[in-house]
Amino acid sequence: MKAAIYRTPGDIRIEEVEPAAIGDDELLVDVRAASLCGTDVRIFETGHVKIPTPTRRVLGHEIAGVISKVGRLVSGFRPGMRVCFTPNIGCGVCESCRRGFNNLCPRYDVLGITIDGGFQEAMRVPAAAIRGGNVFEIPDGLGFEEAAVIEPLACCYNAFRGVRITAEDTLLVIGPGPIGAFFVQLARRWGVKTIIVAGRSATRLREIERFGADITIDTSAKDLRVEIGRITRGRGVDVVVTAASSPELQPLAVELLAIHGRVSFFGGLARGTEVAIDTNLVHYRGLTLTGTTGASNEDYFRSLRLVADGQIDARAVISHRFALAEIDAAFAVARGRKAMKTIIVAP
Repeated sequence: MKAAIYRTPGDIRIEEVEPAAIGDDELLVDVRAASLCGTDVRIFETGHVKIPTPTRRVLGHEIAGVISKVGRLVSGFRPGMRVCFTPNIGCGVCESCRRGFNNLCPRYDVLGITIDGGFQEAMRVPAAAIRGGNVFEIPDGLGFEEAAVIEPLACCYNAFRGVRITAEDTLLVIGPGPIGAFFVQLARRWGVKTIIVAGRSATRLREIERFGADITIDTSAKDLRVEIGRITRGRGVDVVVTAASSPELQPLAVELLAIHGRVSFFGGLARGTEVAIDTNLVHYRGLTLTGTTGASNEDYFRSLRLVADGQIDARAVISHRFALAEIDAAFAVARGRKAMKTIIVAP
């Protein structure tokens, strides 16, 4: 079978490999769709601490497919079942796992990072993922492509709950990419009063309007501080989400908050990056600074239901589709950061 093998930054190759052999407590899944994440792009560009050279790894952690083989000790799953996944596999015994936060387990494994992921024709699903509840059946009527992008939606859902947003709030999303599009849809679903999206890509800003953004701001041409001051008449916004991995956005997000405002530092920064925050603003305005990483199985389950019930349009976020053999072209589009979601699909 074919697999896209990551070797070192900048080097991913399509290779012919032997299909993975599964154990009695494992599954084999034929991958039908696997989307590219910003994390995949960062690994391609700069590597990952959990994939040291010369480790060979199949990336891709946003995955949907069909079970082709079931280990004899596995129950609850059958050949032909359509499935999708939460990628963060907890140890199952630590405090975080016991509280339902498999995404915060200090000893976690991850599909597509520590375990071969979805950029291949068939993927082995380890026993820990089955025991940990990381495998979900795709509801009837939901396609593989939509199911593959439930994972980033679930990460947004996790952050969205963390900022306690209400219908009376004004929301600013900085970053008009696919993550921004999911935040806009969630805000529309929750009836948020005013949704503002800011970014430097005119193409993405035009795209984001169809998801329900009320106002867009092109920060390559306009000063974000000035525009937010004008729009809110100097009050500031109630909630900011930094849906981009840029250090300068974090202190700016704090400055733009109204009294009792909340910020979600969604986009992660490179290890060792330091950011200076004016804590007097936090103190005197009563601000709340939050952050989330990944999604728990509960976040994923609820996000899957939102899409299956038609409350979130996951398919609309997908802009480019490629075959596995076109993995280089797929990464080139994703790295350009002008398109929305790029996805690898089976023929």
